[in-house]
Amino acid sequence: MESTITVTPAALPDVLLHLAVVRPVFVWGQPGIGKSSLVRQFAAALGLECVTLIGTQLAPEDLIGVPELRNGRSRFAPPESIARDEPYCLFLDELNAASPEVQKAFYSLILDRRIGAYELPAGSIVIGAGNRASDNALARPMASALLNRLIHVHLRANADDWLRWAAGAGVHPWIVDYLTQRPDHLWAKPPKTEEPFSTPRSWHMLSDALHSFGDDLAAEVLAVLASGTLSPSHASAFSAYVKTLRHRYGLEAIVRGDASWPRAATDRDLLYFFAEAFRARLIRDLPASREQASPTVRRFAVRAKSLLVELAEISLECAQLVIATDDDGVPVLPAWFLVEVTRDLPRLVAARI
Repeated sequence: MESTITVTPAALPDVLLHLAVVRPVFVWGQPGIGKSSLVRQFAAALGLECVTLIGTQLAPEDLIGVPELRNGRSRFAPPESIARDEPYCLFLDELNAASPEVQKAFYSLILDRRIGAYELPAGSIVIGAGNRASDNALARPMASALLNRLIHVHLRANADDWLRWAAGAGVHPWIVDYLTQRPDHLWAKPPKTEEPFSTPRSWHMLSDALHSFGDDLAAEVLAVLASGTLSPSHASAFSAYVKTLRHRYGLEAIVRGDASWPRAATDRDLLYFFAEAFRARLIRDLPASREQASPTVRRFAVRAKSLLVELAEISLECAQLVIATDDDGVPVLPAWFLVEVTRDLPRLVAARI
């Protein structure tokens, strides 16, 4: 299940505060964006213990319990993890990855807050979470009877929310600085092949690895860590970014003219990183129409055209990368800038001969 109407991690607690206290809620979202952590944090904020049941690790009897005799009659005794006297948060993680039999066993628990004779204590809340089949995650079709028993909320990754959290969570400064400049690299769509891909969780794992090795780790080790946690293109770009830190100059120095595009063959990864960062800077700073551009932005546009010529002298591929369309063939840079590039490029090239 996917939806164009989503909430950010920062907005989710307030949504849950108003929904989960009256009805069971199901949180959808991509793998690794923090669904489970957010639910546990929400429960803690309410002062409720969070009891997690993972759908893929359950059998129906793990929910409905086993029969026992009491006063000559049989009854199902629900498991101790569920049958509690005090209110709590029942978190059904990976609910839509559970087998149909397990999903069916949840029906009465979710709708009626009851298993056999046991009823959840007043004040308890029920929250489910799961990934989407479109993200190549383990997800089974959710029966309509179960689907209709839940209020569905779709969570999306948000770089601003994650960076605010990272600032107080001890995330490695290289990662915080990099994602501040490239927030679009926080999350990547899961690939169809078995390879790492970027998520808030994988960036956090990379942070832990960097802290463990220390900042003086070799470039080869950094490449191993990045490629083992991130999407290949993001891993390459992050490694190149760290290389810029160690060279003690970055894109801003190139834009100012204090440094030039790296030309050495051994710095080709660095050149690609700067080209991608330059493209992101143009997308961010250039307005849709020239009339909206301030004098400062117009000066930057003039400088950008010269930088494109210099970049093309080193690598035509990198220069084309800067002005390339998106995956659907739609231009991402403003039309007025692309027109000026086409018009002024011969003159700028001639001026460098």
